[in-house]
Amino acid sequence: MAGKALHGQCLCGRVEYTAREPIASLVCHCKDCQRQSGSAFSVVILFAAQNVEYCGELSTYSNKGDTGLKVERLFCPKCGSAVVSRCEVMPGVDVIKSGTLDDTSAVQPVAQLYCDREQSWVELPVASRFPLSVSPEMLLARVAG
Repeated sequence: MAGKALHGQCLCGRVEYTAREPIASLVCHCKDCQRQSGSAFSVVILFAAQNVEYCGELSTYSNKGDTGLKVERLFCPKCGSAVVSRCEVMPGVDVIKSGTLDDTSAVQPVAQLYCDREQSWVELPVASRFPLSVSPEMLLARVAG
């Protein structure tokens, strides 16, 4: 994923983005991601917010995460596709839903979060597993070294 610009869009194409220099790709098993995706987990890619450009209007749903801090979930107001989340616990980071990428072939998650909430039938080949959310610094140190 490193090096080239990554392009993506919502289901209807009304919202598009270009992103550069991904930080990491993760699998999240938290209950909010399960509910938002309508699936057992969500696969996401973290980017520094300044490395992502959006075109089109996004609507926002805000709630509090497990830390008690705000999580903003941005989605297309026309088709409802989840596009990006922004978490107060990770300021300056855009958490993009990997399924919105035009080309997902390079997505390789390096860690799983909230594994204590993983659905019982899920078995993924991602080695780094964390029971709950971890700080961005701890996560990056763990998956890098």
